[in-house]
Amino acid sequence: MNDFSPDLGIGGGVADPLVEAARDTARVKGLTHEFYRYPARFSPTFVRAAIQTFTRPGDWVIDPFAGGGTTLVEAMAMGRNALGIDISSLSSFICEAKTQVLSDQEVAAFERWTERIDTVINMHAPSVRHDDYANAGYYRNLDGHEFWRLRKAIEQALSSVERLRLRGSHILARCVVLRVAQWALDSRKIRPSVSAFKAQMEKQAGLMLAAALEFRDQIENLRLPSRPVALSLNRSTAGAESEEIVRQACPPRLVVTSPPYPGIHVLYHRWQVDGRREAPAPFWIAGKLDGAGSSYYTMGDRKSPGLRSYFENLKETFNSIAAMADERTTIVQMVAFSEQDWQLPRYLEVMEECGLQEYRPWDIDMDDGRLWRDVPSRRWHAHQKAHAPGAREVVLVHRKAGA
Repeated sequence: MNDFSPDLGIGGGVADPLVEAARDTARVKGLTHEFYRYPARFSPTFVRAAIQTFTRPGDWVIDPFAGGGTTLVEAMAMGRNALGIDISSLSSFICEAKTQVLSDQEVAAFERWTERIDTVINMHAPSVRHDDYANAGYYRNLDGHEFWRLRKAIEQALSSVERLRLRGSHILARCVVLRVAQWALDSRKIRPSVSAFKAQMEKQAGLMLAAALEFRDQIENLRLPSRPVALSLNRSTAGAESEEIVRQACPPRLVVTSPPYPGIHVLYHRWQVDGRREAPAPFWIAGKLDGAGSSYYTMGDRKSPGLRSYFENLKETFNSIAAMADERTTIVQMVAFSEQDWQLPRYLEVMEECGLQEYRPWDIDMDDGRLWRDVPSRRWHAHQKAHAPGAREVVLVHRKAGA
């Protein structure tokens, strides 16, 4: 069965915008999407097309692997309510920073903080070391002499953020520090000077405030009876259907997500410094605690035979997603595979085991009838061959079997 029920409005070429959006390779930009750079960010163009295709204003949209919050931003901007679930506390912080609607008082407080950046960061003044984070290992690979200036600049910036009492201005300012620290440290061969760090702080503060105000204007111009909301839940999606915050959003009209890819391990939660050494500093800067090692975030140990632990966790997760859904819910995923020939069939078997049936609401001239896209240049597959399976993503659409 490959036809959607009439109430979804699918058919007669209505899914064509989804096909076009899936194949779009433009860089991620607009609204608050550039507040933080995940190494494999979800395409806002694709998410927007999925929301337009499968939902109406006021509907609920859930992203069970929320990551950098792309789904939440796009849903709110289009007048839909959104729930993001992610096992990473860093994700929850970024989702909140990107979707908050600032008050005029919060904007004014943030602007005053921005004006003080040049004097706050001063190598001749003392800084407050965050001993709890340092003792817990969050300064790891940044505690050496070669990093002391940037580390001190970050500490001084965070001390100034902690003096902001209004929540919105505090979160936005902390996100500015996070964004600039990522620029200065992550996968960078040459560390910037302190003066360059300060200049980037001032630049990003201006850009991020402008983006936040654009997002606020977008929400206010919707002129809906009530303002759309974005909720964020920091936990595994497996078993999340029992949470009150999840029940509030269920059943959603759309689940749209990009889960961890089988066989492709991306450390979304760490930075790479000085020759690919891992630094958990983003959690310290965001004021959050890390959860665990890489398998915690990628749903399985890559050494597990046949990716057994990955597919076990995938089944637990999609059993919960199926429990959140009803017969009108559409589940849209964008997935890539390190070894497509056997991983894609196994992935689809798991969907069937969870009571989900695949649909293809498009007419595409491809061998398997599925919608594939070439992945834009991304760090996680930079060392793979150009045409390796992991360099392509497929769009999978499911609904509950029998719906």
